[in-house]
Order: sequence, then C-alpha cells, then structure tokens
Amino acid sequence: MPANHQIIFCTCPDKDTATTLARLLVESRQAACVNIMPGLTSVYSWQGQIESAEEHLLLIKAHKDHYQAIETTLRTHHPYQLPEIIAVNIERGLPDYLHWIDSCHLK
Repeated sequence: MPANHQIIFCTCPDKDTATTLARLLVESRQAACVNIMPGLTSVYSWQGQIESAEEHLLLIKAHKDHYQAIETTLRTHHPYQLPEIIAVNIERGLPDYLHWIDSCHLK
C-alpha cells in the first residue's frame, strides 16, 4: 500500500496560536485532525545562541496531496520567522482510519 497519508509536526509558541492554526487546517479541509500537545520544552540553536522555549506541538493528520496547502497556511499564519514544518509518511495504519482521513477533504 503506498504512503498516501502523513503526519506533519509543527511547534507553536502558545495555546492560542496552536488552536488557531489547528482550526484553520481542519475548517479548510486541509487536515482531517490536528492534535495539540501542550507542555513541550524545546532546546535549539538559533542565530548562534542556544535557546529554549515552552511550546505546543501540532500533530497534523492529512492526505499527502494536501502538504503544499498546509505548508502555505502554516507559513502565512505562523508567528515564527522559521516555523517547524516536518512531514512524515504514514506507512501503515488502521484502514478505516486512513479512509476517514481521505473522506474529510472530500466534503
């Protein structure tokens, strides 16, 4: 079975940003579901400095054909200069769940 589905990871600076982005993606039918995971601590290198921040992580479930639209939405509405947008193919999953992901963008 080809990998037609993906999970896209995107960190956000706060709950309001995460909720706004999640709703935009689901309401526009770009994503079937977005989980918001609070309480994430990120440690990263930025402009030559080691930084850390409390963030919320979006787990965006979508058909792979929606990647470009999702990337555009996130880049347009995300407050970070360089938002994390990483897509990982879903190689296997419950067939009924994967079918549900497909059906969400067809309505």
